[in-house]
Amino acid sequence: MDRLEGPAHLMIVSDLDLTMVDHHDQDNISLLRFNALWESNYHHDSLLVFSTGRSPTIYKQLRKEKPMLTPDITIMSVGTEITYGESMVPDYSWEQFLNQKWDRNIVTEETAKFPELTLQSETEQRPHKVSFFVEKDKAQGVMKALSERLEKRGLDVKIIFSGGEALDVLPKGGGKGQALEYLLKKFRNIGKRPVNTLVCGDSGNDSELFSIPEVYGVMVSNAQEELLQWHAENAMNNPNIIHATERCAAGIIQAIGHFRLGPNVSPRDVMDFSDCSLENAHPHPGHEVVKFYLFYERWRRAEVDNSEQYMQNLKAVCYPSGVFVHPSGLERPLHECVDVMKNCYGDKQGKQFRIWVDRVTSAQIGSDTWLVKFDKWELSDEGPKGCLATVLLSSKDAASNGYVWVHVHQTWLDGSGANDQTSWLF
Repeated sequence: MDRLEGPAHLMIVSDLDLTMVDHHDQDNISLLRFNALWESNYHHDSLLVFSTGRSPTIYKQLRKEKPMLTPDITIMSVGTEITYGESMVPDYSWEQFLNQKWDRNIVTEETAKFPELTLQSETEQRPHKVSFFVEKDKAQGVMKALSERLEKRGLDVKIIFSGGEALDVLPKGGGKGQALEYLLKKFRNIGKRPVNTLVCGDSGNDSELFSIPEVYGVMVSNAQEELLQWHAENAMNNPNIIHATERCAAGIIQAIGHFRLGPNVSPRDVMDFSDCSLENAHPHPGHEVVKFYLFYERWRRAEVDNSEQYMQNLKAVCYPSGVFVHPSGLERPLHECVDVMKNCYGDKQGKQFRIWVDRVTSAQIGSDTWLVKFDKWELSDEGPKGCLATVLLSSKDAASNGYVWVHVHQTWLDGSGANDQTSWLF
């Protein structure tokens, strides 16, 4: 919560499965489009929050499988666990709050009396969440009877049915909506309540997010019946909630534009980057980094023309005596790296090869000099490989409000390291 000095320009609070992450999009195009938009235009002054029904175990597994950004805050286990930053530091005050009128042993004892309920995997059983599968046509009856039993035992609980099969029993004060209200109150108490908040979801356990006053909301086009029904019964006349026409992360981008919350054109949707910078007369260094690596990806996938002019343009944004330090420690002039890249045109055509950057931060260390740090990831047939990159950018000799790359230094992230070191360029 301390990454930004003042209130966030925008805070996006998004569910993951079939909202931010489209499991039917094998190439992860909509997610990569969102990543590029966020890191180029929002990360420097906004907050990204993931709010998922997943436990920490399978949330971390999803991060290994999909090209996801690192959120500032992670709300897990249907709003019963809140953590902060890359290290996922737990919010113990939230856990203590949820202990009120909650006894997990009693919940386990009473739910065992319902043969309709099938326990989910052990990883999904959490201190303040007991999770089951139940047939859709039996869900309402079970929820009513179970609620009455637990109330008689002195517990104050919430039972949530979502995804057409999942049933979660939580403390009354838990849930995605209450977790968000708790966070907004914390921000308000320190004078950092976000200027705008956009909530995004697709299923029943997301409905609480849309109940928070003064937030914008988007139900992605693939939203499930239970969420659409909730909307029809509770929020049909709320102009701040829309049902997108685009799936998953593409629907989130659509909502940013619909509510005029900021730039909504992803660099991945722009082929001519000379136009891409027009929406921002003084583009943030994050925009430069995203643009650079997106061109690099397109060059190796042969999605741009094999043009000598492109290589000359690339050399023009690299300082003549600039140096690239490879994660292996090998140093090479930046202009030599461009020459090597020229010979790699189309070497990834028809293959799995995507690049994204994460956690882009920058600091102006001189009148025309910026120090930029970020994680750079490549997804190929070998799997994901990542490095921590530090780049020195200068605007002194750059044309049209752009930047010149003066120095690039990379080190492998834990567990990364390409088998073929020569395939890792820039």
